[in-house]
Amino acid sequence: MKSYSHKPEVYECPFCRVVSGKEKTNKGTKQRDIIYHNKHVTAFIASKWWPNNMGHVLVVPNEHFENIYELPAEVAAEIHRAAQLTAFAMKNTYGCDGVSTRQHNEPAGNQDVWHYHLHVYPRYENDNLYLTKGYYTDPDERPFYADKLRSWISENYCSTNNR
Repeated sequence: MKSYSHKPEVYECPFCRVVSGKEKTNKGTKQRDIIYHNKHVTAFIASKWWPNNMGHVLVVPNEHFENIYELPAEVAAEIHRAAQLTAFAMKNTYGCDGVSTRQHNEPAGNQDVWHYHLHVYPRYENDNLYLTKGYYTDPDERPFYADKLRSWISENYCSTNNR
């Protein structure tokens, strides 16, 4: 299969940094933002939010794959298992009316981080998600959401299911 890489030659992947446990002193993702982790995937509160959909989650493979073209089917299945778990946690803790997932590939597809990731958004009636612009949060805004989701997952998802 042909590779469709768009990352710059010198690229420090922010999601590989999260998975490896490294943090920068910027507003980016912190270890306390992680809500779920197993040997295949990591899910965390996104640092960029939309005004009416705060606390959305990104699910990433632990191994670096730039986009959907590189992503093995077995890893995709693990990503969707984590997304489903996140959706249940959101429904039960945020009280959202629904959940949306979305994923972007290549510049024309609005991909701007060169590591495959799936967005999981809490949705509310008339939330205008697709009509609003995102903004970067302060790291101190995220633990409230991460703690809720992480607690629900640890209480409702048996550790024997953690692959």
